[in-house]
Amino acid sequence: MSGIVALALMLAFWWMLVTASRSRPAAPPPRRQLPASERPAGLDEVLDDPAGSEQDGVLIFSGRLRVAARVAYERLQELAPLGTVPLLQEGEEGAVSVILAPAERIHGPAPAPTRPALHWLLFGLTLLTTTWAGSLHHGATTLDLAEVLRTGLPYSAGLMAILGIHELGHFFAARAHRMDVTPPYFIPVPFALGTFGAFIRIRSRPKDRKALFDMAVAGPLAGLAVAVPALLVGLQSSEIVAAPAGGTADPFSAGTSVGSSILFAALAKLSLGPALEAGHILRLSPLAFAGWLGLLVTALNLLPIGQLDGGHVTRALLGHRAGSSLGTVAMWSLLLLAFFVWPGLLFWAVLVFFLAGRGAPPLEDVTPLEPGRRLVGFATLGLLILLLLPLPHSLWAGFGIHCPYL
Repeated sequence: MSGIVALALMLAFWWMLVTASRSRPAAPPPRRQLPASERPAGLDEVLDDPAGSEQDGVLIFSGRLRVAARVAYERLQELAPLGTVPLLQEGEEGAVSVILAPAERIHGPAPAPTRPALHWLLFGLTLLTTTWAGSLHHGATTLDLAEVLRTGLPYSAGLMAILGIHELGHFFAARAHRMDVTPPYFIPVPFALGTFGAFIRIRSRPKDRKALFDMAVAGPLAGLAVAVPALLVGLQSSEIVAAPAGGTADPFSAGTSVGSSILFAALAKLSLGPALEAGHILRLSPLAFAGWLGLLVTALNLLPIGQLDGGHVTRALLGHRAGSSLGTVAMWSLLLLAFFVWPGLLFWAVLVFFLAGRGAPPLEDVTPLEPGRRLVGFATLGLLILLLLPLPHSLWAGFGIHCPYL
């Protein structure tokens, strides 16, 4: 596994060097200030004394709203010239920006039709590779089909269900807001965990922050709804073992500490009860390992960075500027933790750095979320803390878990 991580890091850093060595893109064309006579008719109904400019066919107007943002955007859709799409974005010091862009700039070319056969093929291949990976992790040394299925299928079924339900949560929430999204793509690999996960392609922008929030938060919550029961059931057949001399890096074979996260400690105590008073290292059963991975995947997805689910959630909660600032702090914190606290995080930090990127903003990115969604959003970020923070040693006794550190 360490060789795979090293290879992945080498490839990642090589790509960073290649990207950095590319020539810089040409400077954007200059902006042209627009006189009042070139403003779209009716723009003064939504903006107070708008200042306008044009850049490469895109019209940009700044000012303060005369009406509520949601009402303003509906009016802008009526005012926008034929062939353009309006965007309403946060501006400077309480102002907003109205952007009128050609439709092809916003929507892009017509998406290719969905190919159900490809999605089912990737699903089937990933089912095979995760079953094989699960049997190898469980110690299978033969190609006997019955043995491979017995040892690998619980892991595969649990992990595939967690990943699939996570992506279907995104899929159905996006469809509820009339967004164009694809079914899940599973990524099979013939080594390590048997998969690099699953994803859906979002082929249209969310209309507003509410749509962005619902789409983003639905995945992690749906995935946890499967991961938690899988972990609780799988822990019943897990084994409490002595702490290995070389640490607890492999939760499947060597074991993992019950106190590795607050939520994991609570679930382990709920499932195993007084048995944890005798030890704190668990050798996870195949199903429990899938559930544990579900917690890890959820935690990584909830990091408030870029296009990760947590990045979308914080953007919808806090707005573009505050969300971007929080994402920068989170990214640097992840890198610093990887270099100075736990080197095992470096692989995930590099992966997040390359995959997170910057998402396209909602078309109407000014109207804040209503209180109910804000409450769910902050509770979801609180869940991230429970998934990431280890159980403080002072609380082990209160949880009824054997603590060798006190």
